[in-house]
Amino acid sequence: MKALRIILPLVIAFAMAAVAPAVALGSTACHSVDATGVGQDLGEGRTVAQISDGGLLQGTTAASFQITGLSGTVASFAGTITFTTNRGTLTATVAGTLDLATGAFSATSSSLSGTGKLAGASGSLVFNGVENLATGTFTEVITGSICVDLAP
Repeated sequence: MKALRIILPLVIAFAMAAVAPAVALGSTACHSVDATGVGQDLGEGRTVAQISDGGLLQGTTAASFQITGLSGTVASFAGTITFTTNRGTLTATVAGTLDLATGAFSATSSSLSGTGKLAGASGSLVFNGVENLATGTFTEVITGSICVDLAP
């Protein structure tokens, strides 16, 4: 009888575990982005930057842009920015403007794609900054959100 009191609860626990619904180990969560960048315009539409305070985006960027239009002193551009982090890469397709008189720029992402832990990422990013048009150095603020499943 004593053995039955020990074995019966174990049998019931195993039976319940077998029929209990599976629990998802990972799920997509959205992460706010409020990062800063310091970079260099390399010419021919290419830039590189170091991203700080970036959370998921802490690391470096490499970008390539093409001019898509010009109105007065404001150039429109489109291209991609690839973030390289310790979690993987995140590529944002962006479109924006650069004021050729002041160096002020702004861009918004239209899509995100990632590798490594950032695979399957979605969300949107906004880039606002100023380039020193004499030296090509720039500072920027990157805001938005990235939704991704970071589970192993």
